[in-house]
Amino acid sequence: MSVTQQQVLDSLARIKSPRGVALTNANVLSAISAADGKVFFSINVDAAEARAWESVRAEAEAAVRAIPGVTTVMVALTAERKPGAAPPPPPTPSRGTPGVQPVHAHKPPQGGQSPMARQSEIPGVAAVIAVASGKGGVGKSTTALNLSLGLRDLGLKVGLLDADIYGPSVPRLTGLHEKPELDGERKMIPLRRFGLAIMSIGFLVEEETAMIWRGPMVMSAVTQMLRDVAWGSLDVLVVDMPPGTGDAQLTLAQNVPLKGAVIVSTPQDLSLIDARRGLAMFRKVNVPVLGIVENMSYFQCPHCGTKSDIFGHGGARHEAEKLGVPFLGEIPLHMAIRATSDAGNPVVDSEPDGPHAAIYRAIAGQVRDQLKGVIAAA
Repeated sequence: MSVTQQQVLDSLARIKSPRGVALTNANVLSAISAADGKVFFSINVDAAEARAWESVRAEAEAAVRAIPGVTTVMVALTAERKPGAAPPPPPTPSRGTPGVQPVHAHKPPQGGQSPMARQSEIPGVAAVIAVASGKGGVGKSTTALNLSLGLRDLGLKVGLLDADIYGPSVPRLTGLHEKPELDGERKMIPLRRFGLAIMSIGFLVEEETAMIWRGPMVMSAVTQMLRDVAWGSLDVLVVDMPPGTGDAQLTLAQNVPLKGAVIVSTPQDLSLIDARRGLAMFRKVNVPVLGIVENMSYFQCPHCGTKSDIFGHGGARHEAEKLGVPFLGEIPLHMAIRATSDAGNPVVDSEPDGPHAAIYRAIAGQVRDQLKGVIAAA
């Protein structure tokens, strides 16, 4: 059953803003995307009123989810301070709009809880680890998928979450294009291939769709894919992070107690500078760095086997030694890795006895060894 924008608007018209105005008349709704049972939109409010609007956001999500034919709903609350706006005056007992608190009331008190205090485990998941990079184009997603398969080959139950909202690669790398279904608790059921439980924002939107989302929408999407997915029982959930050190990374670190992060870099100095930033970010939020992987470490000719250091060589190893973190291994720039990734048949699964699969499994073994206490405890 097709869901229309008008159906969504009719449902939202019954929701009241904190001031008692119908949500559809409050001038806070973004454009509504409704296609194939999937509905996405945001509620854009001033930062001073964000807390009062959170219950409205939850009501709106519940109302849209109740529309027949809706399978997936994502409603983000986008809170921004208006440019040039002065802070509101302190409240007085006789003034103020009911239900809308002044901005100073939303500031955490001195000595209050750290944002990390909001962390909670994902039921059934023993360890969540991030695969990250400081910049794009270093082969992070290919590494995340093959690392997941290497952990699988070591006998672990593994899930893979593609948290790269703006550029999800996992659908192409896995050859999966189905839409996730919902279970009896209205949670998304991850798709399965190669023995992995897999979820990606790319399963919910078309490949050509431009995700022009503000930070709060990205944070909401990451949270939903962590919490509203029926992951089942997993030893390790590998999260393929977007490049950089932005909202998605912070949301993940604040949402779940990460057991570690793997940094992917190429050997060249430009990539290593960004890798340092990524490593510094994880250390700042007290996430253990499991190690650095040097991807595209050298080019290996598929015909003669000659090695050429196109991007330099050994830079990531040197950086790991300098920063005091494990160096996990070198992955070559090789035609087989590229071709199998593009075809949706990653090299660890399609060529399990080949040299590249062995490299990924060796990296997975080092990661597994660092997680042994966590996995055994589960």
